[in-house]
Amino acid sequence: MRRQDRRERGPGEVEVVSASDVQRGLPSVEEAMRAIEQRASAPRAAATVPARLFVGGLSDHVTEPMLRDAFGQFGLVADAIVMVDRESRRPRGFGFVTMADRKDAARAIEGLDGTDFEGKTLAVNVATDRR
Repeated sequence: MRRQDRRERGPGEVEVVSASDVQRGLPSVEEAMRAIEQRASAPRAAATVPARLFVGGLSDHVTEPMLRDAFGQFGLVADAIVMVDRESRRPRGFGFVTMADRKDAARAIEGLDGTDFEGKTLAVNVATDRR
């Protein structure tokens, strides 16, 4: 019914406006160019991508704050954990460190993998999902 009603009424009228009506409220060309230049010169804040690292070869007395300090020299540490046995609560010799930025994680791997840390050699690499 609506289609038939529209057909009977015919095409609607288009409102004719002047160029000054359309341009009302729009910035001038100079203002628009200035705004574009300001946005282009502003520093971009790229979102950081965190990276989780596996840290193996930890001695028994290594704590989470010690891991944070060691990895903190390469960038912001979002999380650090030393894995412990569920029953005995003794350290299992490995842990995980989450670096806030993957670029810092790459530097941390390069700087700490194979180095001596509290009497043992560290193995540092990107953590993979356990399946």
